Amino acid sequence: MARPSLLLLTAGVAGMAVVANAATIATGQQDSSANTTRLGNAITQDMNDRDAAAARRKRGLDLREQAAKAATARLAADAEARKKQDEAQQMAGGPNGAPGAAPNPADSQFDELARIYQAMKPKAAAVVFEQLDMEVQMKVAQRMRERSTAMIMAAMTPKGAASLSMALARRNAGHAQAQPQAVAAAPRQATGPAQAARR
Repeated sequence: MARPSLLLLTAGVAGMAVVANAATIATGQQDSSANTTRLGNAITQDMNDRDAAAARRKRGLDLREQAAKAATARLAADAEARKKQDEAQQMAGGPNGAPGAAPNPADSQFDELARIYQAMKPKAAAVVFEQLDMEVQMKVAQRMRERSTAMIMAAMTPKGAASLSMALARRNAGHAQAQPQAVAAAPRQATGPAQAARR
């Protein structure tokens, strides 16, 4: 029997090696492609989850801001109606009439607005709170807890926080001055008849 030549054996081994290398390379490319696809899907899913969470947070903030704006609009309408009613009472009863003696119909609205702002996050509340009329800001701030008011004022712009602080200080100073005057007037009225009797 004739033995196969060395050249044929070498060629056969080389061909088998080429086929084996090609199969290995193809398998490696498939594995790499599969890993890349899984990683891409995971990144895409993570980004979609983050976008959905951000959208939910934004919707929540928008709803709270809309509720605050609606309450503010109702409050402004009530304040305007009360102002007209007070003016009508003053015209009817004169300067010594009894404006302010009747219960204020807007008090419940101020209380409701204070509860809304206390439930909001301070940063979101500060953005809307700073747009209110100063009188409304003071009345709402006086009805909120001190901690809630402080956190909202800390989130306001320095100018807005300073304006509200000055308005509250002036109002408190006015109340403090009115009380001693009322106390001082009472003894004079009480001692007047006694002094007349002594004479």
